[in-house]
Order: sequence, then C-alpha cells, then structure tokens
Amino acid sequence: MLVAADQAGRSTTSTITKPTRAAKANREDSRTNTSCKLNLKKILGAMADSGENGARSSHLDDQGSQPSPPLVLVHGLLDSPLVFNGLKRCLANRRQPLLLPDLPLRLGLTPVREAAELLGSHIEAAFGREQPLDLLGFSIGGVIARTWVQLLGGHRRTRRLTSVGSPQQGTLTAHPWPGRLLAGIADLRYGSQLLQQLNGNLSNLAGIECCSFYSAIDLAVLPGWRAVLPIGRRQMLPVWAHPQLLRSMRALKPLTEELLRP
Repeated sequence: MLVAADQAGRSTTSTITKPTRAAKANREDSRTNTSCKLNLKKILGAMADSGENGARSSHLDDQGSQPSPPLVLVHGLLDSPLVFNGLKRCLANRRQPLLLPDLPLRLGLTPVREAAELLGSHIEAAFGREQPLDLLGFSIGGVIARTWVQLLGGHRRTRRLTSVGSPQQGTLTAHPWPGRLLAGIADLRYGSQLLQQLNGNLSNLAGIECCSFYSAIDLAVLPGWRAVLPIGRRQMLPVWAHPQLLRSMRALKPLTEELLRP
C-alpha cells in the first residue's frame, strides 16, 4: 500500500505536476532502475546468508502481519516526493506501507516547526495516533522529521530516525539569507533557536535508533560532517554533491540496506 499525501489544503502550487520536473524524474528513474534491481538481489541474498531473514520473521507482530512498521520519507527544501523515486525502486515494495507527504516548504518561507506540525498531520491522517513507524528525512526534511520527533510528541511512536544530508548541526549556507523572510532557512543556521532547542535536550531521542548518512563534500551543508544527528550511527557516503545522496547507487545501496534491515 502506497499512501501519497497532498499539501493538506494549502494554497501553494505543487511542483509534482510540472512536466519538466516529471520528465527529469523519469530520466533519473530509468538510470537507477537496472542498478537497483541488481543491488537488491545482492542485498537480499546477503540478508539470507547471514540469517537476517530469520531475524526478520521475529519482528512480525502477534498476527504475523507486518515485518516492519510504516516508513515515512520527508523531502528537502527544493524537492518534492519525486526525489525518492530512485530509493523507492531500490526498495522494490519491500517497505510497506509507505508515506511520502508533499510539504509546502515555499523555498524556505515555512518555519521548520510549522512544517513538522504539518508532517504530523499527514502521519496521523495516514496511520492514526499510535501506529509505530520509521522516518527518513533528506536535507531539511531530516530536521523537520527530527523536530516532529523531539518537540511534537513523535518520539512516542518512532522506532527509527534516519537523517540523509540533513544540517542537524547547522550549515554555513543558511547564513547569507534574510532570516525574517526565510524563516525555514534561518532555522538551519548555526546556533539558531530551533537547533539549540533540539540539541539542548536529547532525552526524546534516547529510545530511538538514530542513523546519519552524509557526504564530506556537500555544498548544501557546509561543512558536510555537520550533517549528522548528535547520537546514533554515522556513515559517510562516497558521493560528491548533495543531490547524489539520493541519486547515486553508491548512496542508494547503503540506504536501501539500512531501510531493509529488521
């Protein structure tokens, strides 16, 4: 089951419907589709060899329904849910149900907390108020997901939080922009009120499996090594640009492995 969410009545224009963007996404899908299929076979084979398939079955609930909770993918500032097309193909329906909310970030006009509140509304509409789930956020989407977890009660139902190229410790690229106008970008500055609040009290992350993927050479998050959560595992991906974190197979393969592990 794939749950696709719209902008919940917001008046902003969706970029998903633009033919040029859709065409670009389709081209990216075609480049990754074959590689994803080959790598998925390798991943699943390795899981079987290591006995992880048996471990996976131990995660079934009492009714034997779902091996894993729902997965929520949160896009970045200049993106839409289409940015996850390559990852979806690599997952090959192995993580269901899947929620990809389309958040109206408005080029950074929307404060991160406001976007996190909207994310929570999408999650509640799709899965109710108690269903456990996993989250993966790309770029600012990782900070939005973290804000929902830490400040809006999401920690009570979150099993795993995965951050991909997200400026969890701030980024220099957010500083030149006018903060009063672009509140969402201002939230990503070093020492912003939001980041101080998130990093000042980590108690709501204590019971959650956290993992951070980042690129050391990332021109969107400067320096790249700051794109990590303050706790949990960290893995540097061998890619050279921010968009490649969700386009290159060198990034998609370890991301897929992380999302498919029991």
